[in-house]
Amino acid sequence: MEPIVIELRHYRHGELPEDFRDLLLGVHADAYADQMDDPFVQRFPWFVDHWSGLDGFACVVGFDTGEPVGFAYGAPAKTGREWWREHVVPAPERDSTFAFSELMVRPRWRKTGVSEQLHEALMGSREEALAVLLVDPDHPKVQTLYESWGYRKVGDRQPFPDSPRYAVMVRDLL
Repeated sequence: MEPIVIELRHYRHGELPEDFRDLLLGVHADAYADQMDDPFVQRFPWFVDHWSGLDGFACVVGFDTGEPVGFAYGAPAKTGREWWREHVVPAPERDSTFAFSELMVRPRWRKTGVSEQLHEALMGSREEALAVLLVDPDHPKVQTLYESWGYRKVGDRQPFPDSPRYAVMVRDLL
């Protein structure tokens, strides 16, 4: 199947439109429609508010004929607070890090190449040396997808008491 071409819009901290939060929450509601009773999934609005409030926050939203189909976002990690360090010994000499927080695609557009377009649009211009992300190991196809994009698993982490235990993955950017 040939990947579909979507319109990509870039958003940054301090330059977010008024409807930005609702835009992401709408995609999330569709992507997680069958899991909305999960208390951790219900906390997604907090994550949107947290991440979009960080200096350096960057987000790419994909649109197909004006309809939002997915997004990817993250922000640079603060120097000295790179939580991945405990998993990589010794730490790389160049360790500036972009924390890749979310990649979400609505069900109708999955397996169409949209996720890779969103990922590359977000990561393609990063100036950090590394990218780090967490992926639920209960979704091995997702972990394999990230591996195909150059990420490698370096450990496991449970960032919140009510969250799953995630695989920690890093990728060299420079």
